[in-house]
Amino acid sequence: MEFLPPKIACERLIKNLRSKGISDEQVLDAFRKVPRHLFLDGAMYMQAYDDNALPIGCGQTISQPYIVALMTQLLALKKDEKILEIGTGSGFQTAILAQFSRRVYTVECQRELAEIARRRLRGMGYENIVFKQGDGSAGWPQHAPFEKILVTAGAPVVPEVLCEQLATGGRMVIPIGDRYGQELVVYDKTEKGFEKRSECGVVFVPLVGRHGWQKEE
Repeated sequence: MEFLPPKIACERLIKNLRSKGISDEQVLDAFRKVPRHLFLDGAMYMQAYDDNALPIGCGQTISQPYIVALMTQLLALKKDEKILEIGTGSGFQTAILAQFSRRVYTVECQRELAEIARRRLRGMGYENIVFKQGDGSAGWPQHAPFEKILVTAGAPVVPEVLCEQLATGGRMVIPIGDRYGQELVVYDKTEKGFEKRSECGVVFVPLVGRHGWQKEE
């Protein structure tokens, strides 16, 4: 397996992302600022800059870089927005969002992953991320409304509680479908209601919780 220094490997990845339609220079620059190899352990380390999803334990994955970049680009982030992320996972997407936000509120249902991500991101110096371990499908109503909401797990339908926590004029990006495949859907909240559009097919782990999938389903 070819091993490239992280900076060179990252630039190769960014070139690949451009070829797939990622054109937001701020998103691409965020990939330069967040070293993906620091979010992986063991043998996975050498595959950090391949454009693939990789296992991180607890039945979860670190998403494919293209999907991370696409979802971030679809959010159309501005500086100083308040963002809710459902599904902290490794913390890589969280760190990307933190480049654009005055505060990222991130919720992870797996206690072990939540703690690892918290320690990792605190150790990397992030001070604008607030962590919670719990049912992500319920959002984080105490800190609503949010200008942007990003859900990194597949839901059977968009949870109404997340719609309620999205600010008017805000945007939510969420995978909607069954346990084996979803459509990446963009919801814009207007004064008159919601406008939605589907972007592409994706495969995410299930959003398990009161407003998502039940464990036994």
